[in-house]
Amino acid sequence: MSDLRFRVVERAFQKKAVSVEAPAERPAEYYASLVFNKEKMFKYLPEKAYKDLINVIDNGTSLTIGTAEAVAAGMKKWASEKGATHYTHWFHPLTEGTAEKHDAFIEHDGKGGVVEELSGKLLVQQEPDASSFPNGGIRSTFEARGYTAWDPSSPAFVVGDTLVIPTVFISYTGESLDYKAPLLKALDAVNKAAVDVCKYFDPKVKKVSAFLGWEQEYFLVDEGLYAARPDLLLTGRTLMGHESSKNQQLEDHYFGAIPSRVAEFMKDLEIECLKLGIPLKTRHNEVAPNQFEVAPIYEECNLANDHNLLTMEVMRKVARKHSFRVLLHEKPFKGINGSGKHNNWSLGTDTGVLLMSPGKTPEENLRFLTFIINTLKAVHKHNGLLKASISSANNAHRLGANEAPPAIISSFLGKQVSEVLDSLEKSESDKIDIAGKKGLKLDIPRIPELLIDNTDRNRTSPFAFTGNRFEFRAVGSSANCATGMLALNSAVAEQLIEFKNDVDAKVKKGADKYAAIIDVLRKYSKECRPIRFDGNNYSEDWKKDAAELQLDCETSVPLIFDRYLEASSVKLFESLGVMTKKELEARNEIKWETYTKKIQIEARLLGDLAINHIIPVATRYQSLLIDNVTKLNALFDADQSKALSATNLSIIKEISERVTSIKTLVDELVENRKVANKLTDERAKAIAYHDNISSKFDVIRYEIDKLELIIDDEMWTLPKYRELLFIR
Repeated sequence: MSDLRFRVVERAFQKKAVSVEAPAERPAEYYASLVFNKEKMFKYLPEKAYKDLINVIDNGTSLTIGTAEAVAAGMKKWASEKGATHYTHWFHPLTEGTAEKHDAFIEHDGKGGVVEELSGKLLVQQEPDASSFPNGGIRSTFEARGYTAWDPSSPAFVVGDTLVIPTVFISYTGESLDYKAPLLKALDAVNKAAVDVCKYFDPKVKKVSAFLGWEQEYFLVDEGLYAARPDLLLTGRTLMGHESSKNQQLEDHYFGAIPSRVAEFMKDLEIECLKLGIPLKTRHNEVAPNQFEVAPIYEECNLANDHNLLTMEVMRKVARKHSFRVLLHEKPFKGINGSGKHNNWSLGTDTGVLLMSPGKTPEENLRFLTFIINTLKAVHKHNGLLKASISSANNAHRLGANEAPPAIISSFLGKQVSEVLDSLEKSESDKIDIAGKKGLKLDIPRIPELLIDNTDRNRTSPFAFTGNRFEFRAVGSSANCATGMLALNSAVAEQLIEFKNDVDAKVKKGADKYAAIIDVLRKYSKECRPIRFDGNNYSEDWKKDAAELQLDCETSVPLIFDRYLEASSVKLFESLGVMTKKELEARNEIKWETYTKKIQIEARLLGDLAINHIIPVATRYQSLLIDNVTKLNALFDADQSKALSATNLSIIKEISERVTSIKTLVDELVENRKVANKLTDERAKAIAYHDNISSKFDVIRYEIDKLELIIDDEMWTLPKYRELLFIR
């Protein structure tokens, strides 16, 4: 290999595990030590302010300026004791990341000095520049005003010397410019709709919360190797590189022994996250080499989403301390598994009931089926929108490959639940009798007793029922969970409202309440049957069947984004007060523009690497071979020379052909980019980049990867897969 690549690889392989000194206490003792949670609130706030704030958090009441002032003073006192000198409003702009601007705890004291304080006004609201973040045309450059507003439901925390205050981000004219604001509205909508339905079964229910348990997959790469790969550095994925002789085919990495350096990284990551109140519980090797996963205990959806974003930030910082770089791209390496972020979603009441869990009484199981079927109905009605919510330039590389769900949304239920729904559809009475599992007695009227986790799992399903929750498996590893969660919770809220209206209409006509519920559920189950699929989602037959069932089978990401602006989607979000049509149009502009920019960056970089790295190395090696052939011709007679130089001549010819092909394809890529860049409509430009530019990436890559196999290893400057994928 080249001297440069040799030195980089050698340094990477010589890295040792960094010894991390864990806190003396047990995790339970330092958990949330950097979080201004209810325990800290009780200690640092006056009694009235504490009660008022808890009421705001638990019941959504309005925050008074007096309470805000008291909270700000107590929060600042606590943060200062933790070493904080600054504060920031932490928000989630439409960049898919987070943003923060730090200000010191100082104000003029009127005597030529300063005092340290945090006012209630500054806690509750600040004014960052709204025109400098993606806004989809909602704000012009000369209309810069936007506001961040405190979200009390997600506790503040300290990072380094800064008090971090979670906030929403809205424009001067009131439109949301972030993910959190519409997510909170969607969660409020599903709360209200679900409470109304729950009262059919338990009048004591006052609140329903959506819960989220994310599973974060990621890759680790040695920092030196990462720096030597411009494609990883600038795009997060390898745009070229032949697969390693050994990758994941032996299936020996999944759940295997964690490499010592990685274990130390994970240990450090867990300590930092636990201090921040992120309840990380699970860690393990994933299927692909250098791929790993971390997962927390489930939390309320908004808080869980904040914690996922914060975890990704902490991962990046901790990785650097261990001479790693974290790769959160959905498909950083070709030929091995990509990374997802499975979103486990469920609903639960303030009375302690998980609505997706089967029960033991007729009423409990009828309630269970009510929420299962309404969720299926919502997913069926808005399957295109749900796909749009998880689609991106990055995730397009992962979806449909044999490690991730395809770009068709369907739901796996498992044998027993499927049988219950089948029986419900066939029965004409308000009683259901089906064969039980393992000799279960079926003497319960209407609904039989069901079991949790009584069926196999389907890893190919994008939206699978897994015992007491649904697992939205199609979400990408780098995504903000809020995009999928606000679409899902909104769709379910709309469906629950429709369900209550349909049941109430039957009851008003004299039907028994439970009979009305079963009758409506039977109708819904028949209508949403096309979304139920327990088979192999990778099969070609399913793609044909899904199209016949009129499920959304579109694979072009720019076209998939159209689902946000369909009449049913606009009606969904506007009727619930989650987003207006104007906000949806703005977000789609951003989605199309972001897609274009990501493909544009990759196209520019691929062209640069091909012309300035690959072709020069190939021609240099070709020159050496030509020189060798020339010398052979001088030393031997024609017949001997021909025999001895045949192999080199073959390689010389292949290099010429592949170099010519690469140059021609790159030139076409550049010309197609010029044409696309002249388009002013963001949707049309994104479609052009999808159809005419990204479609050429694999063709160019194929030629480059073939060159990698025949060019002298000593001359190849880019670290290869066999070096990138195996941590020593």
